[in-house]
Amino acid sequence: MNRLWFTILLVTTTSLMGSSFAVGKIGLNYVSPLLLVGLRFSIAGSIMALSVYLLKRQHPKRFKAWLQMLVVGFFQTAAVMGAIFLSLRTITAGESSILTFTNPLLVVLFGTIFMGMKYRWMQWGGVAIGFLGVFITLGASLDIQQTGTLLGMMSAVSWAIATLLMKKWGQAFDTWVLTAYQMLFGGVILLIGSALMEQATFVVTPLSIFILIWLAIMASIVQFAIWFYLLKREDPGKVSAFLFLAPLFGVIFGWLLLNEQLHFSTLIGGSLILAGIYFVNRPAKQVRTRLAAGPSQL
Repeated sequence: MNRLWFTILLVTTTSLMGSSFAVGKIGLNYVSPLLLVGLRFSIAGSIMALSVYLLKRQHPKRFKAWLQMLVVGFFQTAAVMGAIFLSLRTITAGESSILTFTNPLLVVLFGTIFMGMKYRWMQWGGVAIGFLGVFITLGASLDIQQTGTLLGMMSAVSWAIATLLMKKWGQAFDTWVLTAYQMLFGGVILLIGSALMEQATFVVTPLSIFILIWLAIMASIVQFAIWFYLLKREDPGKVSAFLFLAPLFGVIFGWLLLNEQLHFSTLIGGSLILAGIYFVNRPAKQVRTRLAAGPSQL
C-alpha cells in the first residue's frame, strides 16, 4: 500500500476512535449515557448485520456459536462502552480514553495468567512502562476513589477480556459477521440496561441527532471498516503498533471540543502509557508475534 494512503487511513481510523470520547461527552448533555451508547450500537449493529446478510457472509449454524457472539457482545460492546460513557459523567474525555486504552497491557497480563500465552521481553517491558504511566496518572491527577476513574479502568478490563475471548473463539467466525452481531447484541443489552438502571432521557435537537449519527456511522462502522481494511492489507503487527494514536486523539479532541485542561502529571503518565502500548504491539523482526490489541470499535 502507498505510504501516504496508509498514513491517511491510519490517522482517520485512530482519530475516529479517539473522537468518540469527546463527542460522547457532549452527547451526554442531551441523552442519558446507557441510552446513547445503546442506540449507537443498536443502529451500527443493525446496519452491519443487514449488510452481512445481504452479502451472504457465512453465518454460524450452531446455537453455541451465537451464544459465544452474545458473550463477546456483552464484554466488547455492553461492558466496555457502557463503562466509558458512564465514566464521562465525572472525568474528562482525555482521562477516560487514557484509562480505556490501557487494555493492551492487561491483555498481556491476563493472557499469561489465564491462557498460558507467551510474550516477548519487549512486550513485558511495555507492560511495566504502561503501568508506571497509570500509577503516575492516577496518583497525581485522578482520584482513584472517583466513580469515573473506576469505570474507566473497568472498561479496559472488559476490553482485555473481550480481546482474549476473540482470540480463543474468533477463528471459527467470519470476522464481519462476528463484528456485526456482537455490536447488535451489545447494543440491545445496553438498551435493556438503560430501561432498568437509569432514567432514560433524549432531548431531540439537530446536534443530538448529529452526535448519534456520528457515533453510530463514523465512529463505529466507518472506523471499524478502515481498521480491518488496514489489518488485511498490511502486517497486523505494524498496524496494531499504532493503536497508541487513539488515546492521543482522545486527549486532543477533549482539548479542542471541550476545552479540557490537562495536568502535567496526566501528560507524563499518558505518554508512558502510549509508549507501553507501542512496545506491547510492536512486531518482532522475523518472529511471528502474538498481538495484544484486538480490533477496536471505539
